[in-house]
Amino acid sequence: MHRFACVVLIDRHGRLLLQERDEHPVIDPEKWGFCGGHLEEGEDALGGAVRELEEETGVRLPPDRLELVEVASVFHEAYDSWDEMSFYAATVDLADDDIVCGEGRRIVFVEADRVLDLDLTGSARQVLPGFLSGPVYSRLCA
Repeated sequence: MHRFACVVLIDRHGRLLLQERDEHPVIDPEKWGFCGGHLEEGEDALGGAVRELEEETGVRLPPDRLELVEVASVFHEAYDSWDEMSFYAATVDLADDDIVCGEGRRIVFVEADRVLDLDLTGSARQVLPGFLSGPVYSRLCA
């Protein structure tokens, strides 16, 4: 089993920060998904989420700003395994110009009503519908 940590940032308009992956990743190339990735040996999920967010976007948030939304079991065909994904969310007062694309084609804020129309990664397809219709997203947008 592999362990992953992913983050979605919500801007003041309720848009979600998503990454358009390029052709290089082993998992879900050329799809839209979360910022995040593999946890390092001995790393906890929260620490990994903070690290991955900064590596991929240049955004450094203190750990207490990230809220654990869900720990999901996600099947990754590339590994032929069920893996653990810790999914975090946070609100930010940022815009696309504040984001550095450290990985993938682009990382941008996407209107919530467009998110589910994107060609999403398996993990994003699995957790985003419930997140968008759930209490955490509603509270973060309030």
